[in-house]
Amino acid sequence: MEQHRLGRDVFIALAAIGWADGQLDEDEADAIVRTAMEEGLELEEIGEIDAATKQRVDLTAIDIHAMSKADRLFVYAVASWMTRLDGVVQLGEQVALDQLGAALKIPAAPREHADAIAKEIAELPEGDRPDRYDLKGLRQTIQERLDEAHAARMAMKEAEAAKEAEGAKEAEPAKSPEAAKEGESAKEAES
Repeated sequence: MEQHRLGRDVFIALAAIGWADGQLDEDEADAIVRTAMEEGLELEEIGEIDAATKQRVDLTAIDIHAMSKADRLFVYAVASWMTRLDGVVQLGEQVALDQLGAALKIPAAPREHADAIAKEIAELPEGDRPDRYDLKGLRQTIQERLDEAHAARMAMKEAEAAKEAEGAKEAEPAKSPEAAKEGESAKEAES
């Protein structure tokens, strides 16, 4: 599977959700910048991301056009995890999370799946602190689950198409041996 590189806008979105409760914790900011560096972004982009962790950035700063479906789900999942870090989800955090989901154009069911994956990664032994939470593992898990869902949809479509083809074949009127011979004779006469 080809590994997709996360872009600058993903990390700006993470900073925006971190600011939802009015402050971005140092651990959260460090995790965002560290992951951007591990992703291999350009120094200029890392500087922009670092600035977004130091000064409040709004959800309107997010450009989703450059984000894949997996990127948008990743941002939402990280945001969901970040809102639970201190053990209490503030009303402002939940409102911001809902706004983020809408801004990212993520329907309710995929939001629930992304949230479940975020919880799954957070419950790993090494996921108990922001500096140890596996952001790359989260992104990889989201991509794997998207690929699995896509493969399942494709298999279902193929099965439906095969069933329709079989149904069409059965619906054809059966020709008696005499009718088949007449059809062959008519074709020979036309030749």
